Amino acid sequence: MRIAVIDMGTNTFHLILVEVANDDFRIVFREKVAVKIGEKGINHGMITDEAIGRALKTLKHFKEIIEKEKADQVFATATSAIRNAHNGNDLVQKIKDQTGIETRIISGLQEAEYIYYGVKRALPIGKMPALIMDIGGGSIEFIIGTDSEILWKQSFEIGGQRMVEKFQKSDPITNEQITSLKGYLKENLEELFEACTTFHPKTLIGSSGTFDTLSDIYRLTNGIEKAEEETEYPLTLEAFELIYSDLLLKTRAQRLEIPGMIPLRVDMIVVACVLIDFIISQLSLENIRVSAYALKEGVLLSTLHSLKKESAS
Repeated sequence: MRIAVIDMGTNTFHLILVEVANDDFRIVFREKVAVKIGEKGINHGMITDEAIGRALKTLKHFKEIIEKEKADQVFATATSAIRNAHNGNDLVQKIKDQTGIETRIISGLQEAEYIYYGVKRALPIGKMPALIMDIGGGSIEFIIGTDSEILWKQSFEIGGQRMVEKFQKSDPITNEQITSLKGYLKENLEELFEACTTFHPKTLIGSSGTFDTLSDIYRLTNGIEKAEEETEYPLTLEAFELIYSDLLLKTRAQRLEIPGMIPLRVDMIVVACVLIDFIISQLSLENIRVSAYALKEGVLLSTLHSLKKESAS
């Protein structure tokens, strides 16, 4: 059986196509497109006409691939930008009318749970609690968990696009803007810090987006080969701090020249790294890891589990 999973993120739309056999899957196709659905509207609770146009164009393109690859089922999820926009449901209806794709808007807590399952599949979390962090354009998900269970999870509507539009008013970002952003984070992430006081995670596991790019920069700087099928990417705390310090000094054009940087990440990576640095220092974290899997793989695993239960009954 072939299954297509579409993840409609605030910044990026992802498509993965997998072949399913028994309890396992093999990814046969993947594509990501910078739709930037939250651009210029996310902090006003709306999706602009331009963003709607980009979304529909991308999903029509995905539909062509899905039909060409003869996928048996399509599972599409929408996250922060669409769930918080007053015209989000209108967009979901337009998607159905123009592409036939049924979109499920998921809550932040559902998103966090799917991310946990994706990360758990990618790497051994371990018996000790770790802090999983996924920085989207609209929201950030934090999960504290072990190999066997989720201990705590939460979604905060303060993602990369929101932070850029609220705080990064110049390029390079100024010290005053960083201070304002960190003050905002301290105020809005109290629930996270309370949970970490209870569970004491010492390792940060980053998934998707910014973390992928940070690992690529680290690899290319240090001549580390990227294995085709690896599901955990290399990064160290020391390397992160060096990359972060360098990013703070660069303009957008200069950031684009960094080996490993991609246009998809260049606008949000500075505020995302301010966030990562803030979390590491506030929680005195001792280790950083990067998962190749995140939301879309978690959706896929959950879907396979449901299909298996259906066939068994």
